[in-house]
Amino acid sequence: MIEGPRILGTVMHFVAICLDKPNSLDLRLSNRAAHLEYLRAHASTIRTCGPLLHDDGETMIGSMLILDAPTREAAEAILAKDPYKQANLFAKVELRPWRWVIGTPN
Repeated sequence: MIEGPRILGTVMHFVAICLDKPNSLDLRLSNRAAHLEYLRAHASTIRTCGPLLHDDGETMIGSMLILDAPTREAAEAILAKDPYKQANLFAKVELRPWRWVIGTPN
């Protein structure tokens, strides 16, 4: 059973959609190792994540993360410490409560 914040008996999750600033691939790549290390260190909160890709299927243009957090403010605090955020990579970050329906973790 997953422990964490509960709303109406379900575990609460947040989804973050982070879009890179234009022409920022070099900035992304130069901070990628620190970013991946940060994600691994917070694996109990960051449930799954990965890069958003350009239509070419190769070029990274953003990030998507699903987080467990007791509040929106707690999720924002995790995102704020991400090396990508600290490097000012993102043009836009959208954070929304999200319900995991299919492929729910055990």
